[in-house]
Amino acid sequence: MKEQARSKTVIVDYRAGNLTSVKLAFAALGEDAVVTSDANAVRRAGRVVFPGVGAAASAMANLRTLGLVDAVREAASDGRPFLGICLGMQILFEHSEEDGGVDLLGILPGRVRRFPDVPGCKVPEMGWNQVNGLDMAGVPDGSEFYFVHSYYAEKGPYTTGVTEYAGVAFTSAVRRGNMMATQFHPEKSGRVGLELLKGFLAC
Repeated sequence: MKEQARSKTVIVDYRAGNLTSVKLAFAALGEDAVVTSDANAVRRAGRVVFPGVGAAASAMANLRTLGLVDAVREAASDGRPFLGICLGMQILFEHSEEDGGVDLLGILPGRVRRFPDVPGCKVPEMGWNQVNGLDMAGVPDGSEFYFVHSYYAEKGPYTTGVTEYAGVAFTSAVRRGNMMATQFHPEKSGRVGLELLKGFLAC
């Protein structure tokens, strides 16, 4: 029974995710992922997906209110396959400039900053962009993925994908062991996004 529970892919619901599209993307790969706000279900999961859209301060408040902070920290650090998406990647870092400054989970070193105002570059970045240096199974280096974000993570020791926008070369993917995360949305990135999710399921 315990082995069966550990085989599940769990999508963390902290009231900050486009959960339906993430669940549907996994369903397209034959994976019946479970959406939950239950910290114990996250602890029992074999794989954990931590998606997110929205603002850093409200997301952190929701994680605390739902009692999910420790469960997410454990899932991202104990060797299980873990995938953060968009805001779910940013929250893994130490601090964000958003909402006047927000302390994040601190699982990865580094800060999240707002894109500068640059003529010809709208903020948020919204659309397809290239990811260079990506180290994720089944995904060719230089592939394009779909982004929607106003804030970005600085490059750091766990950066494994870099993208350029508004004159900034920023972290678009990170990896540390079985913990990986992307600023882009694989669930909205067509075939190449499904290949990335397929590689995650193979971990």
